[in-house]
Amino acid sequence: MGITRRGFAKGTAAIAGVGLLTGMGRAAYGQARPKVVVIGGGAGGATAARYLAKDSQGAIDVTLIEPTKAYYTCFFSNLYLGGYRSLESIGHTYDKLASDFGVNVVHDWAIGIDRDAKTVALAGGGSVPYDKLVVSPGIDLIYDSVPGYSLEAASLMPHAWKAGTQTALLKNKIAAMREGGTFAMVAPPNPYRCPPGPYERVSMVAHLLKQSNPTAKIVVIDPKEAFSKQALFMEGWEKHYPGMVEWLPASIHGGIESIDPQTGEIVTGLDTIKADVANIIPAQKAGRIAEAAGLTNESGYCAIEPATMQSKVDANIHVIGDACIAGDMPKSGFSANSQAKVAAMAIRADLTGSNKFPPRFSNTCWSLIATDDGVKVGARYEAGEEKITSVDSFISQTGEDAALRKTTYEESVGWYEGITADMFG
Repeated sequence: MGITRRGFAKGTAAIAGVGLLTGMGRAAYGQARPKVVVIGGGAGGATAARYLAKDSQGAIDVTLIEPTKAYYTCFFSNLYLGGYRSLESIGHTYDKLASDFGVNVVHDWAIGIDRDAKTVALAGGGSVPYDKLVVSPGIDLIYDSVPGYSLEAASLMPHAWKAGTQTALLKNKIAAMREGGTFAMVAPPNPYRCPPGPYERVSMVAHLLKQSNPTAKIVVIDPKEAFSKQALFMEGWEKHYPGMVEWLPASIHGGIESIDPQTGEIVTGLDTIKADVANIIPAQKAGRIAEAAGLTNESGYCAIEPATMQSKVDANIHVIGDACIAGDMPKSGFSANSQAKVAAMAIRADLTGSNKFPPRFSNTCWSLIATDDGVKVGARYEAGEEKITSVDSFISQTGEDAALRKTTYEESVGWYEGITADMFG
């Protein structure tokens, strides 16, 4: 069954345990409304802000702090690289959150959290007070996890793991690649945003090169020995792009010794690869505001209470999306959206006395391998005592017929329309 915009919002709300709330209660006339501040306007933060404002029916004062005025989704950005989407089609504004739901949208950087005073400091000066805080800053990149890589080097060897200008830069470099040249990707180590994402990107780059530069080669230098949906991707590469893609696990390449952004050379224990275009995706950690606030542990991510998404460090702070340690859930836009609804429900219950239901989580990750050749993996999850735990899962199978793969791709398009409407209104 295809996923529609309305169907996605309805289904995920039910899974998150939102449902119809009774006994919500409003702030008494003349009484100050409780304040919730949300840091980060991605799949987690935008969803949390919208649901808090919408479902509290004005009982909660919601402020969203997000530096950019247009948010480009990382999910579906690979389809832009492959020529299936325009950059504009994955860009979204916060206008409806403000106009239709009454969210106070502040376009500024959150640079500090005073957990004792319960305020968020802004780069532009001043601070915003909160009763409850939602931290959804996404990821930061650990540039030096790849020897020779840096923030400055990203202008020559884009990571494109935060969508927008980096994605456009990578696409332009691919378009300008010499005939018969080499596209090299350094894949990230676990854990990282969107487990199948690097390999969908390889597929989309291969699709583009097959049309414009069919003698080009793609080399994937991976620090891992296996990756998400590996059998499906490898089957697809052999079917659609035979001889174009070479995947090298760590046991073969022996580790990356250095990269040279000026020459495009990537030195491994096996060989030196000369890339005409290099896509370097380094290791990742929670967005820096989480670390600055003392919410991260030695992993670089934030431990949470599975049933509420509350930080294990501070019960007044909920951490959602890529920045949190979500047990069996992968770091994905769908996961962040699902977690946001659980957090919003818990916050509403604490602040307004609304009903609180057992949390439910879900995730699906779709990937496009070639035209109308879509695959997916996903699961449902419950909050266990120690972590969010998978209760059942599914994955596309190798050898599926073309009609099913086309349906899977069409389902992903419906999901994209649904989740972006669910995020931004």
